[in-house]
Amino acid sequence: MLQREFSDIVRHLKDPRVRGVTVVDTEISQDLRNARMFVSVIGSEKEQQEAMVAMDRALGFIRREVAQRVQLRYAPEIQVIYDDTSERAARVMTLLNTLPPAGPGQDSAGDHG
Repeated sequence: MLQREFSDIVRHLKDPRVRGVTVVDTEISQDLRNARMFVSVIGSEKEQQEAMVAMDRALGFIRREVAQRVQLRYAPEIQVIYDDTSERAARVMTLLNTLPPAGPGQDSAGDHG
């Protein structure tokens, strides 16, 4: 539920620097006082850095929105963490796609039978 709310709030932020931001995961502490929002950012390294600065600046607004939308005893303190998992996966897929296909008599490790 928290991830859905974070995603919706971020999607409606007016700062143009956060247009490429996607909330990919969330974690909340057992006492519900601290939340982590893991985000990925589409764009260049500079755009990613600018988006993270904008996200940090928007945390007060995001926290207020969460407090209004989600029935929790406390509005959690929010930490934004950059998650590059999707970028690393894309690089691995690109590398795998450049490998030559295994020929007959070869298994996927390239051993000869």
